[in-house]
Amino acid sequence: MKQFVFLFSVWVSSLLTLYAQNQLPVNGKFQLLLLPYSTSALEPYIGKETMETHWGKHVQTYVDNVNSMVENSDLKGLSLEEIVKKSDGKLYNNAAQVWNHNLFFSLMSPTPQKAPTGELAAAINRSFGSLDAFKEAFNKTAADVFGSGWTWLIQKKDGTLEVKQTPNGNCPINEGHPLLNLDVWEHAYYLDYKNKRADYIQAFWDVLDWKAVEGRYNK
Repeated sequence: MKQFVFLFSVWVSSLLTLYAQNQLPVNGKFQLLLLPYSTSALEPYIGKETMETHWGKHVQTYVDNVNSMVENSDLKGLSLEEIVKKSDGKLYNNAAQVWNHNLFFSLMSPTPQKAPTGELAAAINRSFGSLDAFKEAFNKTAADVFGSGWTWLIQKKDGTLEVKQTPNGNCPINEGHPLLNLDVWEHAYYLDYKNKRADYIQAFWDVLDWKAVEGRYNK
């Protein structure tokens, strides 16, 4: 019985991660991504109230906006990723925010693998010198985002890895393959950390599941 439960949980987690990255409309409508953990599961690093507000309200609003804007457009029926790549203006802003958040929430876990292994670990060492050097570069980039935005680890088309930031809701999927991201909009951390963005950035490493990131790298 325990083995069945374990295998089922692995299957659900894998399915949710896949669904998150190429989300398709269901009966013509995009849905809010179901979390593979409870809203209190990431405490004390990310609080329940933050999760319920961030995921349950902010992201739901983006989903609703996308559904409304694609209803009578030639992009209706496309995957979320295709809409992000082909849209601009308000539709792009909202679709990209849904895509960004789906990745962000699907890569965290209350029981994360704390470090990369295998091919991803080797790639990080090649691109940054070490895992600690990568984290230092990522933390600095996240701290330096002016106002609202995101910080990313992306795999470029030549296979190398790069840390980059994007303003507001911009998504870098036209530049490479995003492996992980961190939301540094104030609504992502202000209830828990107030103005101490650096503390939030550091806490992210306690819930980031490197196994999920490896799944994206090996994709």
